[in-house]
Formats: sequence, structure tokens, C-alpha cells
Amino acid sequence: MTMDTYLVGLIGSGIGPSLSPALHEREADRQGLRYLYRLIDIDMLGVGPEAVGDLVRGARDLGFDGLNITHPCKQLVIDHLDELAPRAAALGAVNTVVFEGGRAIGHNTDVTGFAASFARGLPDVSLERVVQLGAGGAGAAVAHAVLTLGAGHVTVVDAMPDRAADLAAGLNLHFGAGRAQAATPDALGELLGRADGVVHATPTGMAAHPGLPFPAELLHPGLWVAEVVYRPLETELLRTARALGCATLDGGGMAVFQAADAFRLFTGREPDAVRMLADISELAGAAGVRG
Repeated sequence: MTMDTYLVGLIGSGIGPSLSPALHEREADRQGLRYLYRLIDIDMLGVGPEAVGDLVRGARDLGFDGLNITHPCKQLVIDHLDELAPRAAALGAVNTVVFEGGRAIGHNTDVTGFAASFARGLPDVSLERVVQLGAGGAGAAVAHAVLTLGAGHVTVVDAMPDRAADLAAGLNLHFGAGRAQAATPDALGELLGRADGVVHATPTGMAAHPGLPFPAELLHPGLWVAEVVYRPLETELLRTARALGCATLDGGGMAVFQAADAFRLFTGREPDAVRMLADISELAGAAGVRG
């Protein structure tokens, strides 16, 4: 019997520590698939994010079945695709590319991934006033997810004011006027003081970008804190928030559920997200031990 074979990859910056290859390949092994997941790190290649179009075309020509796309290429890749799924078009960000009949089709599984993780990990928190830090590709996805989950109002904070304003405008267009607004980081103290929760969607806290995204004294026990970073699973932000008694959500669930949705797009097979959640706990724990 011939095994079904798949060749997929991840394009991004500083992705050496990514757990995506192991997550995908473990699930594929359990399903009896021959599945190779390659890292295409623009830093290792010595090229900038604007090279993403050439990398996508090269992968298609080499016979890849699909690609995941991560920071800082989720928005830049759009101009190099043949078609966008409706959610990716609404977001203006792509994290999954499927090659079908020579065409490159962009999807976004970050929205469904974050929504599934949040509903599972913080099911009973208030969503009336949410502050989100970060308006990049991941930020666009999680803001859409939070509003889809029923958030009353989201304030998008970014060091690039135009980017925050553009995301807030898009959210209001999609979800209704007055659901979102933009703010600059100097307003964080006031915003977090009256917020129900904060979603962190910048690279700060990743292995390559350690530290806190804002001063620890802005946290308070009445605030829930949701993290997008998953390597490490316990970022400095989550550690500090938990010490204060905040309800928290690590980035592992989003990583798993978005990977499961991408796996489904690549293979047409149904992944077992519960098994994959166990995988990421084991993989991230082992990675933490190795450093």
C-alpha cells in the first residue's frame, strides 16, 4: 500500500525554535501519512520579508502542498497569492497557503485557532472591555476572534499608530461601528485600569524577544491576560500576571488549534486536537528543559 505523502513548510523570521514541524509530523505519523514539514527561515537565508513572494513561488515549483506563514510575512504574502479565502481577505493577513492546481490560495487559521483556545481556556471571563496590544498579522486575527466571541469593545494598541487605526477601522466595518478603537502605548495605564482583559499579540516574550510588553505595575488582579506567544509557554507576562492572581491563557492552545486547522487544509484529514494539545505541552516542556 502506498502512503499518502505531503511536503509543507513554514516561512518566517527566527523560526528555528518553532514547534510546528513536530506538531504536524506527530499527528501525521499517527494517521499513517508520510509528512515532511520544513522551516524556511528568512534570517538563515539572509533575505528580507519582501522575499516572501519568491519563496512561495519556489515552494510551489518544488512541489510543496502548502505553507504556513508567520511573522513578519503574514500581510506581505497577500500580494503574491492567486486567491484569498473570505476570512483571510477580511483580515488582510494569511498564515496558511494551500497549493491547488498550480494556484496559491491564502487562508487564516489564527482566528479559529485563538477563538477555540480562548473558549476552552477562559470560558467565563467578561469581554465587555478588552485591550489588545499588537496590530500586526496575529493581532488582526485575534481581534477578529475576540469580537466574534462576543467582546463588547476592543481597543487596539500599537507602537505604529497607523497600523492600529487601520485595524480598528476594519473591525468597525466588519462588526459594526463603535466596536473598536485605536490607541497608542502611552494610554495603556488608563486603558488597562478599566479593562476586563488584555490580549498580547506582539513578539515580545518569545525566546528571541524576552521581556515584558508593558510595565508590570499596569497589571492588576481583576484583569485576565491572554498570550499569543507559545515559545515559551510561560512568558514573563504570564508569570507576572499569575503571581498577581490574574486569570491567564497561554499561547499553546492557539498554536495547536491553528495547526490543526492548517493540517486539515493541507491533507483533508481530520486531526485530533486533544492529542495535539498533549503534544505541545510535552514539546514545549522538553524545549524549556533544553533551553
